[in-house]
Amino acid sequence: MSFGVEIPFVTLLGFDLTVFEGGRSEIVYAPRPEHMNSFQVAHGGSIMTLLDVTMATAARSVSPELGVVTIEMKTSFMRPGTGRLTGQGRLMHRTRSLAFTEATVYNEAGEACAHSTGTFKYVKRSETPGQAPGAVSTD
Repeated sequence: MSFGVEIPFVTLLGFDLTVFEGGRSEIVYAPRPEHMNSFQVAHGGSIMTLLDVTMATAARSVSPELGVVTIEMKTSFMRPGTGRLTGQGRLMHRTRSLAFTEATVYNEAGEACAHSTGTFKYVKRSETPGQAPGAVSTD
């Protein structure tokens, strides 16, 4: 499944969107050596990016014609992010202009590594040349 627009940082990290529907999202991420911290686990910044994009995608799944921008997010880290990571997001509530979301990142054993809540503002997106009709965007 494609994100629909080029998001260079997401491309660099290698995120793979697997669920995008009904206020839910799932993104799979296999951190590479250059994404690790000095403890050789996924850097917190890459995990926060996974949470941010997962929540944004959940928000957009109910209005794919709109873009979203992050207003705020809070993150709690529970254990090191090791191995293949999966972000699962959920749209908790929506107003005309705002989305209230949450996401959790799980390791390969299914254990929660980090959790976030976030607020996103819906914005109109003009058609981008080369963007596939109905493509998924998360920025």
